[in-house]
Amino acid sequence: MSGPRATLRLQFHSDFTLDDAVPLVDYFADLGISHLYASPLLTARPGSRHGYDVIDPTRINPELGGEPALRRLVEALRSHGMGLILDIVSNHMAVGGAGNPWWLDVLEWGRRSPYAAFFDIQWNSPDPLLEGQLLVPFLRSDYGEVLQGGEIPLRFDAQAGVFYASHHEHRFPIGPPSYGELLGASDHPALRELAAQFDALAGEGGYRRAAELKARLSRLAVRPAVRIAIEALLAAYDARQPQGFARLHALFERQFYRLASWRTAADDINWRRFFDINELGGLRVERPRVFEATHAKIFQLFEEGLIDGLRIDHIDGLADPHGYCRRLRRRLERLGRGRHRPIYVEKILGQGEELHGDWLVDGTTGYEFMNQVSLLQHAPDGAGPLRVLWHSLGGRPADFLEEVRQARRLVLTGTLAGDFESAAQALLQVARGDLMTRDITFGQIRRALLELIVHFPVYRTYIGACGRPAQDEPFFRQALEGARDGLDEADWPLLAHLDRWLGGEPWRRLPPGPRRKARRHACVRFQQVTAPAAAKAVEDTAFYRSGVLLSRNDVGFDSQRFAAPPEDFHTACLRRHERFPDSLLASATHDHKRGEDSRARLAVLSERAGWYGERLQRWLLLAQPLRRSHGDGPAPLPVDELMLYQTLLGSWPPDLAPDDEAGMRAYAGRLRQWQEKALREAKLNSAWSAPNAPYEAACRDFLDDLLENPVGARLREEIAAAAAAIAPAGALNSLAQTLLRMTVPGVPDLYQGNEFWDFSLVDPDNRRPVDFAARRQALAQGREPAELIGHWRDGRLKQALIARTLALRARCPALFSAGDYLPLEVVGEQRARLLAFARRHAGQWALVLAPRLAGDLLGEAERPAIEPARWTDTRVLLPEIPALRGVLSGETVPRGKSELFVGEALATFPVGLFHGA
Repeated sequence: MSGPRATLRLQFHSDFTLDDAVPLVDYFADLGISHLYASPLLTARPGSRHGYDVIDPTRINPELGGEPALRRLVEALRSHGMGLILDIVSNHMAVGGAGNPWWLDVLEWGRRSPYAAFFDIQWNSPDPLLEGQLLVPFLRSDYGEVLQGGEIPLRFDAQAGVFYASHHEHRFPIGPPSYGELLGASDHPALRELAAQFDALAGEGGYRRAAELKARLSRLAVRPAVRIAIEALLAAYDARQPQGFARLHALFERQFYRLASWRTAADDINWRRFFDINELGGLRVERPRVFEATHAKIFQLFEEGLIDGLRIDHIDGLADPHGYCRRLRRRLERLGRGRHRPIYVEKILGQGEELHGDWLVDGTTGYEFMNQVSLLQHAPDGAGPLRVLWHSLGGRPADFLEEVRQARRLVLTGTLAGDFESAAQALLQVARGDLMTRDITFGQIRRALLELIVHFPVYRTYIGACGRPAQDEPFFRQALEGARDGLDEADWPLLAHLDRWLGGEPWRRLPPGPRRKARRHACVRFQQVTAPAAAKAVEDTAFYRSGVLLSRNDVGFDSQRFAAPPEDFHTACLRRHERFPDSLLASATHDHKRGEDSRARLAVLSERAGWYGERLQRWLLLAQPLRRSHGDGPAPLPVDELMLYQTLLGSWPPDLAPDDEAGMRAYAGRLRQWQEKALREAKLNSAWSAPNAPYEAACRDFLDDLLENPVGARLREEIAAAAAAIAPAGALNSLAQTLLRMTVPGVPDLYQGNEFWDFSLVDPDNRRPVDFAARRQALAQGREPAELIGHWRDGRLKQALIARTLALRARCPALFSAGDYLPLEVVGEQRARLLAFARRHAGQWALVLAPRLAGDLLGEAERPAIEPARWTDTRVLLPEIPALRGVLSGETVPRGKSELFVGEALATFPVGLFHGA
């Protein structure tokens, strides 16, 4: 099987299993897909809708059908010559709950657990309450309150012979060293005898011996007298009674963990999480034993030929992405007997940042392409007016970086405070280890480190034994300069030390010992806090605070930049072709903030900033009767109201009439879900940690009135009309975006269902069930793309474009995988409104024409097609080419033609793809 030609991402869960995908394989093959790209398939937390919360990496999730279903799916794929790429989670596992045996073992045995080294735990804590203990922040409220309320009862599992405490879905094992205390208080002689044996547990053998004793306790527990004795024992630990409270608290104090409120995690956490999620614990996959244990099932499936490639989730969370990727590559080469299997990494690339070439991976998951095509489709002239409009009406900064820096300070002193303190403590140990720096105070380190991270322009650096790579140096310099501006002069000298400690001076120059170990540890902690700080500040905060134009706020976007010229797009394509020609190209993902076609429609507002501003002013007046008081004034506040209007403009379904009661009810349900998430992620007027119920209720009432009730009818009709007015231009943007994704260097990735229009909102809306039956039926009809322009609102037009283009890729794979990328010059009156390029390989040619910023050319047209005359004298200058024929239309380009008039080339179909040899 050849490498990926086009991938399609599927989200598996209990309502869409591996077996559910089997009958769809022939449809995906007909669409032109070469590889399915599956969400994580290893056993996740029960009921998981995404699979990133793995609890057992040794099995395929039984909720998805288990390994037998995976084999059935692979058999169906192979029958169509297709492959399977699997998303894997190397950075973390789901913790808490009662399902992760590795985590429960760590709670039970502490450092003596064979899995203690699997998780990134700081057993030596500066907090005396946590020395040798693991903070377990899963209680609904303060420990004393929850304990006294009897909400952490002691229980006994007779089948397993174990004692444990529980709190809602969480299970807290009691360590076997405490069983002697528990059983010794019983009046039953068999239990007292067993207590003495538990008391004798010690050393390495204790771990193995405990399993035998628990099995014996389980056998004893079937006796009625023993069961009665155990029930009496449990009653003595009822914390609702004063003596029981004291006993149970004393028992918990002797465990290898400390129970605490979920709110303590931000400040006191002593183990690494995925971002700020308490239920996802960081893994130390850089350790060979952990690497082998967490990848064993994946490697087995590779060796059997069931998997053809991997997508690595959140690569920046790992201690050593470079080392991990190279180790993974070497293993896959051995398992594949030399056959190349692609590895893609989920990596957010900042402005000017490139994926490191020595990782031996095939590229990223394609977020940067989303950003590049978005920049291409935004008019630079709209930036100024839209920023003024946002600041004047919403009251928030027009400068996106200002929002980001405010958000970074918020998360580093809030939900990520524990991670930040860990990095600062690590740097303090570095300072203390050198006589020349031991007088540097912890306060100085905290201040300088905070400013450094606040101004960090990328997710992280990749410091190794040889120091910071030259590729990372400009970003660190930028952060140092920003930190200097934010610090008092007295703290400036510390920046020079941070520069040296954090990779400026290679730690391999230090003699082996504590100083080298401390330096390396500080570098790892620093890099593992800058990445979540960036993600939480940008994706999960600033994107919900800054609404200059929401189409520029999405995963992987450099939102500070508003637009970019075609030359920048061409440069990016040439660079990708040179360095990572097989990198994935995405325009929608399971993590996007809004659908690919919603972003394409909102981009039209950059061309019509004045038009939008006039309507917005009118809508704010019409909305006055809808606003509700929430105790502190009217709601929603301007920032939330303005974001709502943009969200409606971008996501309004093309076929939804404002008087369609059933349709509006369903749409309003989706918007309510989005609104709650948007309000809480912004952390301005509500938050996940402290929901502002009155304000949220008032905002929800406003939304309900706007979309469903008579009082909002006039405003509803005007917003619907405005969405309809920009929809044709948005659809044309979408068609151009779709064509570019399938023809520029790289491997096009299609997200489930997005062969029709995608006006989804942020998850979970973008993971809704897909009507594949309708899509299969539309494809089977085999309509010519040009025939569908008049019915463009149903999405079949987009599907036809995808199918035709992928069919060409299938016929001429080398043309698109290895062919030269040739930017073409466009001249004439409308030259700025077209992107043109050619692909060339071994006598094969493809010519691509993609309109951009075409709102004015469309005018008041109700279809996403530009009248040929509007292109006037605009033409593309051609190299020496063979005769070409339109793949999407009937137009032809004669051999040797030196220039092509755009109006003629796009007379039948609004975007152009021509092929010839």
